Amino acid sequence: MGLTVREKAEYLGTFRWLEVFQMEMLARWIPQVPELEAKVLMGRHVWDFAQHADALGKRTFELRAPLHYTLPPLAPYVKLMRDFAEVETTAERLYVFYNVILPALELRYRHYLKNTDELLDDPSVRVVQRILEDNARLRRESEQLRAELKDFRLADLDGSKEWAKEEAAFIQIVSHGTGSTLARGANA
Repeated sequence: MGLTVREKAEYLGTFRWLEVFQMEMLARWIPQVPELEAKVLMGRHVWDFAQHADALGKRTFELRAPLHYTLPPLAPYVKLMRDFAEVETTAERLYVFYNVILPALELRYRHYLKNTDELLDDPSVRVVQRILEDNARLRRESEQLRAELKDFRLADLDGSKEWAKEEAAFIQIVSHGTGSTLARGANA
């Protein structure tokens, strides 16, 4: 059995929260990053995350949730994301963002695709597939930048292996059944 309409909206609302968080994280980092090349990369990617959040928000409305429905992940995961946002050097920021957060979110998107009905949830599937394609491009662009600039190469960043382990420890991040104002229809 696939996901219910409510569960789909909860997943997509949580994904929307993550896309908005990523957009805001990069936007906060841009003025703090001294390297122009990194500023440009992050600035271009802010726009991509805004597009993802908008597409997810419109889809939640089609799933009987409010327009641009946003559901924060479980509290410990929110804390982890906020901890990631506090890294300070450009190399750490590039690493945690493009080598920890994006790959982890990709796995979560793929899990959603695996558990939803491709036919009945085709609009969601298309939105998620587009995001996955964009994220692959974002990661490639990040790798190109780091290859060009020696200072951004990621030999041994303190905590880099631990960051990925911390994120991977979260099996479930969606807070199901908490959206009391979720459904607009009677049979959500």
